[in-house]
Amino acid sequence: MAAAKKGTIVPDARAGDDYDARCRRCARLAAFVDAVRREHPGYWCAPVPPFGPRAPRLLVVGLAPGMHGANATGRAFTGDYAGLLLYRTLHAYGYANHPQSRARDDDLALVDCRITNAVKCLPPKNRPLPAEIAHCNGYLAADLAALSAGAAVLALGRVAHDAVLKALGAVARAHPFAHGARHRLRDGDLVLFDSYHCSRYNTNTRRLTEPMFVEVFEAIGAHLGRRPGAR
Repeated sequence: MAAAKKGTIVPDARAGDDYDARCRRCARLAAFVDAVRREHPGYWCAPVPPFGPRAPRLLVVGLAPGMHGANATGRAFTGDYAGLLLYRTLHAYGYANHPQSRARDDDLALVDCRITNAVKCLPPKNRPLPAEIAHCNGYLAADLAALSAGAAVLALGRVAHDAVLKALGAVARAHPFAHGARHRLRDGDLVLFDSYHCSRYNTNTRRLTEPMFVEVFEAIGAHLGRRPGAR
């Protein structure tokens, strides 16, 4: 990451199957991100890359970057409330070396885990359109293709769940979203686990509580043979 001038973030110009910092295929998202950049010139304001090792045993899929979270910092679930529960739980199960993610250039590292989003750019009101989800689906498909047999995918919310199914060519009606549900995909060698998104709204309204979230990680841990405190 290089700085063009003080207070302005310039994303790496890397392009690959799983990420393209220069992508502007979605006109609505590109225009919205440009407007946010004018208001907040120090923000990342570009597609947010996946974070973590390339071929992990656990892939976490979120919805999209948050306005003052990943869209600001350039790292998924970093800088806003949604990441607090996620990183604390990842640390408890040995998938992160610290329980909190503060900034893209801190020393937080993921272990055998990778985090990505169904949509790489900030959408207005956190609501991407179906065409925008479809445009990003190839990047998610590349991340899923790198997973080995027996891996787990955690979908945080229905949009992430549906995006995973689409990327794998799975029949959506055969795999309905439900918190705590699990689905065997890719001829049975990949398991998708569902959870409500760990957003401030869901945790404040107690639609998702910490014990509910931990229960999902317990199921993932049983599948992968990983218990709390593993390193």
